[in-house]
Amino acid sequence: MSDAVTSPWWAQASGQGHDWIAARVPHQGAMCLLGRVLDASPEGIRCAADSHHAPDHPMRQHGRLGAACGVEYAAQAMALHGALLAEQRGVPRPRRGLLVSVRGVTLHVPRLDDVAGEITVAARCEAENGDHCQYAFSLHAGDQLLVEGRATVMLDVPVPVSP
Repeated sequence: MSDAVTSPWWAQASGQGHDWIAARVPHQGAMCLLGRVLDASPEGIRCAADSHHAPDHPMRQHGRLGAACGVEYAAQAMALHGALLAEQRGVPRPRRGLLVSVRGVTLHVPRLDDVAGEITVAARCEAENGDHCQYAFSLHAGDQLLVEGRATVMLDVPVPVSP
């Protein structure tokens, strides 16, 4: 993170836990996958998670948590970063975000549930213009790169209502 992480506003996010995160993202209960904020700045965020070990993880299929689920971990870090940017700017948080593009995703492991220890989820904002953001993201376990890629998120996209 940049020197901005030392600013008091951004520094207050560091160390915040699951309940604090859940109050800022649309994901609730077991689907709120992030455990705590490691650090945050206007440029990006790093979070830790150990939910990949949960036997009742909501994204497990046939007892396994595939590495592609790492994109959801990254999307939640992006959502949290967007909420923090809005709070810092004194504007309403986006009501909803839609992951419209995921590119250059590389899965360096086949699954996440057998990764020992915590996962570090990093999302770096590369561009934003108010209605969409582009992020680079990565998941690590210690020095081991697990998943990486880029994503574009559209903010406050209207959801069609079926008749």
